[in-house]
Amino acid sequence: MHMKNLPIGYSSLSEMINGNTFYVDKTRHIYEIAAKGKYYFLSRPRRFGKSLTIDTLKQLFLGEKSLFKGLYIEDKWDFDETFPVIHFSFGRSKSVFSEESLLQWILRELSDTAKHYGIELDTSKHYDLQFDQLIKSLFEKTNKRVVLLVDEYDKPILDVITQSDEALRNREILKGLYSVIKDNDACLRFVFLTGVSKFSKVSLFSGLNNLEDISFRAPFADLCGYTQDELESTFTEYLKDIDLVKLKTWYNGYNFDGTEAQKVYNPFDILLFFSNGSRYQSYWFETGTPSFLVKLISQRRDIIPDLENYKATPDALNSIDVNNTPIAALMLQSGYLTIKEQFYFGQDLWYRLGYPNFEVKTALNRQLTKIGITQEDATMNQLAINNALLTDNWQQFEKAIASFYSSIPYDYYVNTPLNRYEGYYCSIIYSYFAALGYDVRLEDHNSEGRIDMSIVIPHKKVIVFEFKVSHGENLAAKAVQQIVSKNYASKFTHLEVPIYQVGISFDHNKRTINGFEVLEKK
Repeated sequence: MHMKNLPIGYSSLSEMINGNTFYVDKTRHIYEIAAKGKYYFLSRPRRFGKSLTIDTLKQLFLGEKSLFKGLYIEDKWDFDETFPVIHFSFGRSKSVFSEESLLQWILRELSDTAKHYGIELDTSKHYDLQFDQLIKSLFEKTNKRVVLLVDEYDKPILDVITQSDEALRNREILKGLYSVIKDNDACLRFVFLTGVSKFSKVSLFSGLNNLEDISFRAPFADLCGYTQDELESTFTEYLKDIDLVKLKTWYNGYNFDGTEAQKVYNPFDILLFFSNGSRYQSYWFETGTPSFLVKLISQRRDIIPDLENYKATPDALNSIDVNNTPIAALMLQSGYLTIKEQFYFGQDLWYRLGYPNFEVKTALNRQLTKIGITQEDATMNQLAINNALLTDNWQQFEKAIASFYSSIPYDYYVNTPLNRYEGYYCSIIYSYFAALGYDVRLEDHNSEGRIDMSIVIPHKKVIVFEFKVSHGENLAAKAVQQIVSKNYASKFTHLEVPIYQVGISFDHNKRTINGFEVLEKK
């Protein structure tokens, strides 16, 4: 029997159905959306299947019945009733959108759609008026309400998010485009927008209050991505000799509603994993981590350790804007963090966020250890640290950590308030261990106090760290004394492995390690 093809790079339903590829049927969700509502918004990380979702909706409204043969929706949808479709896909443009190219792009999309339906647009008019004319003319000409699909609605802003003037100009152009939607309610049958980020409604969709955001709604948590069941039932042939626990640890864990049952895999990772002979690599991460995000995180280095266990309200995570980009919200929306659980403080719903999986945690932290130094030096440092840890060579460990600190560009320190320094220094060491895939625990509580950081190497050893920031004096011995007097190691004695208690002192003025002590607890 010929094995089906892996749909790598496919984002249209016809390519997948006609190309004899593996296809995970999501039309149960598509039916819910298309049959029961009108205005929708979905935010998902890049390469998660948003374009395929949009294309599936498009083929449905165009009545392409043959593509839905054997799928859930086949006998539930009236394929005889078709609708005119306007489909904007900003992701199709591979170049960065400038103000000028964005306007040109919009006008070209409008004119192509008009031509397709045999409509003459008044090209002397502004782009928003042409859009308005297109919707109304389609409605009048076909006597059918219009379907509007927008893929990667936010790309023109995200392209230039670090240049706020350009980002604002692009935002205003899009705002002009999207404002046409609410004025044409009577002519529209269905509207669906997707993107990576959730820009505040006020800044982009003023007046469109009935836009239903299903990004973190439980029924649609697995609209994009593969669930464990879907993975196992669809790719049986590829999973024969695969350690499913390891695969899950590496690539599963994206959660868009906070319940365990709804975790999904990024399809891109899974398809590339199979096509590369089941080799574990950071496939998704390596296809274009936004540099502005890494820059933003590196400016606020002290929050890196918190990302393992970050708590926030839905409001704080829901919307970003050009001049207001909360790191956690951006990271959640772009897939570097995910919802670990929902909980209540009194009446208020909160989310606890964390890294979705091993791939993202190690790859992101690896990226952060490279800041300011060459790739080669970063790799050498990591090897040295890893080697030192595994062989208990504490001199080598101290040297590797010290050489990393001395390579950090001066301006990374300048903007960090003094009261955040301990977290800042701790975060750098944290990034190294997280990049190596160790089980790093931060601010672990025991009955006596709070442990700065501990690393558990299963069946081998535990290392407990205490960090001190000084103005010249060596506080390493004091740090070790604190570990001992507060009995931090007691938490790990049941593991019956050697426990090393390490105190590290940083000289704030010289920005280097000025003291290092290690004591083994027998």
